Amino acid sequence: MKTRNVLVSVSALIAASAAMANVDNAALPEPVRVPDGQVQKAWTVGIGEVTYACREKADQPGSYGWAFVVPAAKLYDADKKMVGTYYGGPTWESTDGSKVTGKQVAVSPASPGNLPLQLVKANPTNDKGQMAGITYIQRLKTVGGAAPGEACSQANAGKEMKVAYQADYVFYTSR
Repeated sequence: MKTRNVLVSVSALIAASAAMANVDNAALPEPVRVPDGQVQKAWTVGIGEVTYACREKADQPGSYGWAFVVPAAKLYDADKKMVGTYYGGPTWESTDGSKVTGKQVAVSPASPGNLPLQLVKANPTNDKGQMAGITYIQRLKTVGGAAPGEACSQANAGKEMKVAYQADYVFYTSR
């Protein structure tokens, strides 16, 4: 499997995102703003990769494209300490064992080559721990992670590629 790397160091990415103390939702694109009544609980920097597969498009037989398969990232706090993981589901899991799954509510385009910004409605799976009470999660400040630029055709159908990415994940609870 081939990996396309983002040409920025991990420590530089974490340092750049560490300045994010409080999200100004009014400054974000409307689709990814959290609803009223939410308060920011935590934020992390996710650094990992997204796996894509070259597949035939279901709605366009004979046409091929890169399909999102699964994300995998480590989550870091402002002190550059790993505090959890993010993986398919989607699922965010804290090192304390608590986790939250979610369903995408909305996306908003980011700059070319970067994953879109995202708003997810959360479903905590534990009533204790860091992920307890999480209601929404935002993916912001994305770097990399977009589908590969390499051609996808019948000749390379089934091929998978991993694309490096980084994003801030901001967690909210109800007031």
